Amino acid sequence: MKNFNFHRAYAIARKEVMHILRDPFTLTLALGLPVMLVTFFGYAIDFEVKNVKLAVLDRDKGPAARRLEEIFSSSGYFTLAPAGSESPVEMIDSGRASAAIFIEPGFSKKIKGGGQAGAQFLLDGSDNSKAAAVMGYLPGIERAAARRLAGQEAREPVSLETRFLYNPELNSRWFTVPGLAAIIIGLLAILLTALTVAREWENGSMELLLSTPVRPLEIMAGKLAPYGILVLAGVFFVYLVARFIFGVPFNGSHLLYLAACLLFILAALSQGLVISVITRQQQVAMQFGMITGLLPSLLLSGFIFPVESMPRFFQYFTMILPPRWFMAAARGIALKGAGLEELAVPFLALGLLSAIMLGLALLKFKTDLEP
Repeated sequence: MKNFNFHRAYAIARKEVMHILRDPFTLTLALGLPVMLVTFFGYAIDFEVKNVKLAVLDRDKGPAARRLEEIFSSSGYFTLAPAGSESPVEMIDSGRASAAIFIEPGFSKKIKGGGQAGAQFLLDGSDNSKAAAVMGYLPGIERAAARRLAGQEAREPVSLETRFLYNPELNSRWFTVPGLAAIIIGLLAILLTALTVAREWENGSMELLLSTPVRPLEIMAGKLAPYGILVLAGVFFVYLVARFIFGVPFNGSHLLYLAACLLFILAALSQGLVISVITRQQQVAMQFGMITGLLPSLLLSGFIFPVESMPRFFQYFTMILPPRWFMAAARGIALKGAGLEELAVPFLALGLLSAIMLGLALLKFKTDLEP
């Protein structure tokens, strides 16, 4: 660091700031796009399965059968669709219903006589995630039906009381919005540096800059600092959207969250810098940025699928992805109020990956300086 000239790095950073201020597209991309995407997808993505169309074939027409239908309807998960003369199976086949319930004659009579009555429940299993969610609703509905139809509380030898920590309402947006922010911010940081530096290569200004006495590390610092501040401003606006539009709680340290953001942004900016040095073309850089920045972050970071449920190979593979660690840190800080001791592994991983990305970018710059 003794050979590092802050004045030269500052001059490059100042030049980048002037480019940003003259380019409204970059400002809009950095500040407006994250807010727009988080707001849009925050409302669109909901892991809770609701309004499941339930075809009902009631051959009993008794009071107990009607109460059973009311229990399904009042649960908030099902929308009743009387089958009428049409077969409920045909409604499932045609997609007009996702499930069906058959209530045979004598259902109410058996309930009234204190006997045991049954109803058949059919479920479309072509969408396994939706089917698994619906199957999770059935035990609660079955217990509610046993209480209401029998007219008394069932006595059980063991009573389990369930409490949901950190997200008592099981609000899926408290889970998805921080994850969306991690994916969008990371992708934006990669694209900003990849496209901007690749444009310098296409225009020939980067080669001119590399031929001067300016050192590669000074070039990197001058290039990364303005875009790091710009992406950090985008993080601030996304934070406001999460807190005041979606009501996501924040129970941890803002300073710790800022540190996690800085490490994650540094890793993403360095990744974009590596892409730009390798490709040197904006179109190719955008394609590489989208492939390496979006798909792994979306599918392998734990945003949609839990890392613990992945095959062993992919569990290890996700360790080289900064979004996985930042997502764990962001959710832990915001929802659990976790401290640095609990998040030591994510922070160490983010720091290590940031150093590796910076080292790789610096190595490529050194290679380009060779005659």
